[in-house]
Parts: sequence; structure tokens; C-alpha cells
Amino acid sequence: MADISTTLPLSRASVLAAHDLIKPHIHRTPVLTNTTLSGLASTPRSPDDLKGTRFEGRRPARPKIRLWFKCENLQRIGAFKVRGAFHALGRLMMEEGWVEGGGKERGVVTHSSGNHAQALALAARESSIKAHIVMPTISVPQKIAATRGYGATVYFSGSTSVEREAMADKVISETGARLVPPYDHPDIMLGQGTMGIELQEQVAELQSRLDPYAAPSTKGLDAIVAPCGGGGMLSGVALSAEGTGVKVFGAEPSYEGADDGKRGYETGERVAAVSSLTVADGLRTPVGEWPWKVIYEKRLVSGMYSVTEEEIKKAMRLVLERMKVVVEPSACVGLAVALFDEDFREMVEREAGDRGWDLGIVFSGGNVGADAIGRLFSE
Repeated sequence: MADISTTLPLSRASVLAAHDLIKPHIHRTPVLTNTTLSGLASTPRSPDDLKGTRFEGRRPARPKIRLWFKCENLQRIGAFKVRGAFHALGRLMMEEGWVEGGGKERGVVTHSSGNHAQALALAARESSIKAHIVMPTISVPQKIAATRGYGATVYFSGSTSVEREAMADKVISETGARLVPPYDHPDIMLGQGTMGIELQEQVAELQSRLDPYAAPSTKGLDAIVAPCGGGGMLSGVALSAEGTGVKVFGAEPSYEGADDGKRGYETGERVAAVSSLTVADGLRTPVGEWPWKVIYEKRLVSGMYSVTEEEIKKAMRLVLERMKVVVEPSACVGLAVALFDEDFREMVEREAGDRGWDLGIVFSGGNVGADAIGRLFSE
């Protein structure tokens, strides 16, 4: 990464600057709507639906929610991660003396379960930089193959963040490569936040087409729900919404303590380690120190919510069957919150009233194989 002293301030203006830098390298992914899913989100769940859940015995919430899906599953490499990777390398090549001093030949290194691995490999190839990628042995085979396909050298490690970081340190000592972390750096956060800028713009554009005579005050998003693993995307999206009035919420799996962001947010202390084999494999990491500054310390995230493995799979099935869109489990946690988390739904009902909310949902990626989809829904 570029030296921390040279990074841009953590602000919406810096996200806009990051967008200008990476626009030539990324897709402006589409925003989709779906009447069926918006209808489900706006329909109270029956008491029977809540039986056996953590919400049993409660009055089902009655929110009005219009869903807008930012399809980063259609991004290059099939995930939002290219945004942070291209921004990080762009900023690194601006660092005085790095290119001239042989930085491209020594290369860059990262550790990732797959999407950041592919993103950095692609960004490095397009900039003629060597890429060294540390991946857990349990990574999805398609993600490993794609990372190698972009020309990177792959090293394998254990699945925990501690094991991955130890292997990355070993590679650095042997090659002199510069670390490009998957989420815990301002350059990554600002790059990921560019999707939030696009989402806000695109929803306003679509609303204007649907109702060109509506008052400007009635257009735009009310809130965005984004998945949270290490927090790079969530914090970046929160920065993109700074000062706009758009609320941002984080969504996590609850399985085996993968809801570290939620637990930390509620106690005021960042959880530094996670060991979870949640089906949402891209969200198995703890929130990083830099994202935490935005998520909690700057209070730019309005709340954190978590969902069960079954709720994630239900949301994924709905996306596959009703939208005909291929997404990975990690991409479905935000939709699962909107559909199944009664705390979230009750909050929307209370704050939005009869008008309801226009809610942005980030589909973070679509890197899942047909065999994995079959296994998920055969259980």
C-alpha cells in the first residue's frame, strides 16, 4: 500500500476522488429492482413464520420497503473488490520512488479467501506488477483458479486471519513485496466506497425516469444495507453517504461469532479475532482498525444487524428464483436483514412511517459455482 501518511482524508470528497481515478478500470454496475422482493419486504411476516426464531412472540413488523439492488456481482472478477484494488495500486504508483525503485518487480502481496485475491491479481496484471496471493486452503476452487488465471502466484495458508497474515509476512520477507490488505487501509475503503456514490446517483436517475414530476425531496435513497466482513466496503459506503442524509447499516452472519461487527458496535469495543465457517465465506474476517474508525468512532454507520445461515440461504434462493441473478451467499446478508430481521424491520416501520423507505441493497459478489449452489440447496 501507499504510505499511510500519503492517503486521502476519510471523507465523501475522497471517495469521489477515488471514483475519478478508477473509473477507466471498473464497470458502472447496474441497479435492479424487483416487485416481488419489495412486496415480500413490505409484507408482515405471520406469527407462524416467527415461531422457533429469535423473534417468536413479537408482533410482526409492518415496514414499507422499496428495494434497489446494486449488482456488484456483475463487476469485473464478479465482485466489488476490484474497486479497492485498482484504487490501492493507483495510489501506490503515485508514491514517490516506488515504481523507479523496482516496486513493480518486487510486486504486491495480499491474503484473501478469493474476491480480493482475484481483484488484486487483475489490477496488478493490468499495471504490469507482480502479484503474490495468500489464500486459505478451504477457498472456493473457482476463486483459486481465477486468481491464478490472472497471473498471480498463489500461496496457501490456514483459514483464520492470523494464519493468513503470518503467511503474507513470510512472502514479504522473501520477496520484498508491498502488502495490499483486503480491507484495513484507507485506500481500500475509499475505493470500495465508490459503489455507494454510483448507487445513490443511479437510484435518483431511475426514480426521475419513473416519475419525472416528483419533487426532488422525494427522490433518492433513504438507506443502504451493505455486507460487513472486514468492513472495507461498509466503511467506504458509509463515507460515500456522509452528509447526504442517507443512513447506512451493516449486515453480517451470526454463525459461530461471525457477527463481530455487531457485537463490537453494541459494546463499543472492536472484536479483533473471528473463527467462523459461515456459509458467507467472504465475511469470515474481523472488522479492521481503519474501518472501525468510520463504522463506530465516526458513527457513520447507523446500526449493525446479523442473520442466520438459514436466512442467508432463503434470501439467496429468492434472488436466484425471482430475480434470475447469480449471487454468492455473502451478497445475500443485506437482503436477509431486510426480509427477516424483525429488529431492522420494526426500526424501518417506526422511522419511515407510511411513506416507507427506498432501501439500497448491495449484492457484493457472484463468485459461486454451480456445484456449490447445488450443495447449498440440497441440504
